[in-house]
Amino acid sequence: MELPLDFATLRVIWWGLLGVLLIAFTLTDGFDLGVGALLPFVAKTDKERRMVINTVGATWEGNQVWFILGGGAIFAAWPFVYAVSFSGFYLAMFLVLSALILRPVAFKYRSKRPSAGWRSMWDWALFVGGFVPALVFGVAVGNVLIGAPFRLNSELRAFYDGTLLGLFTPFSLLCGLLSVTMLVLHGATWLGLKAERGPVQKRAFAIGTVAGLLGLVLFAVGGLWVAFGDLGFRIVGTVDPNGFSNPLRTTVEAAGGAWMDNYTRYPWMMIAPALGFLGTAAALLGLWRRSEPLGFLGSSLGAVGIISTVGLSMFPFILPSSIDPSSSLTVWNASSSHLTLFIMLLVTIIFLPLVLLYTAWVYRVLWGRSTTAALSTNPDLY
Repeated sequence: MELPLDFATLRVIWWGLLGVLLIAFTLTDGFDLGVGALLPFVAKTDKERRMVINTVGATWEGNQVWFILGGGAIFAAWPFVYAVSFSGFYLAMFLVLSALILRPVAFKYRSKRPSAGWRSMWDWALFVGGFVPALVFGVAVGNVLIGAPFRLNSELRAFYDGTLLGLFTPFSLLCGLLSVTMLVLHGATWLGLKAERGPVQKRAFAIGTVAGLLGLVLFAVGGLWVAFGDLGFRIVGTVDPNGFSNPLRTTVEAAGGAWMDNYTRYPWMMIAPALGFLGTAAALLGLWRRSEPLGFLGSSLGAVGIISTVGLSMFPFILPSSIDPSSSLTVWNASSSHLTLFIMLLVTIIFLPLVLLYTAWVYRVLWGRSTTAALSTNPDLY
């Protein structure tokens, strides 16, 4: 059957859609994680902490939909990537899920008892539920850039030779800290929009400023490490973008600095790192000038730029192998079939706009600042 789009085009579209879903998760659930990580430090009294919790209380569950959609997209469009990453990084994912499970429990149980000790325990659970995923997600991205320790045999069975502690290398920890600073800044700018003006907002702006400055430094150091270190992979020879999915048919070599090749080949890609720096700088300007919309817009654009920098640097790689480069998974050799990608694209064209419209409607209906005064009049608040 002749399909309207060729195999290579569909592969690139799905690579882009995966990036869109990851960015959507970062921009929505990212500020939830940032607010959780900030909670014990920006709010000193019980009323202040309840007010901070309610800045995300109405939407945090819906924001996690993007995380589920991202996992579903990997399963449907990139089955090799799903098989290797979800099995090889199992313990890391278990750590993330354990932290994320704390969040709904903390939201629901925190105010069930008036005890200060009880509420403090769940406040720190929200901190763990925000900080740990932010750190581990960044560490995971760092390991993707380094290359995961897996190999494929002749039957395309994956064997993973890494350990949980082995994921925490100096470079991956740098990426993890960059992720934390990025989301803490995003959470601080969200509190600028949603929290009542007062001490909590001032503390959030102060911590967000430190996080933004650290983020700029870490992003720059990471870029220099990638450019001049021993990181990178490169495809050797020619590749058929419309060929069958078989990772073992691609010849790959490890090459320091290879992640910079795309910027030489496609100079327009420099937009991504520039956006990472300029967006973060705009967020800092917004915090300094007390311009809440500028701060949140800047932190959002900065996050888009940072995430896009990773994806564009690696293209066409999705998950390279550090121990057997020829087992590396790319856009051209790790996708589902031509027909599967086309059918899933039709489903996405129908349902993704509905998800976006519903999300926009929910935010519009639930928009407004969270205040300490509302805690005594609105029984639906946490």
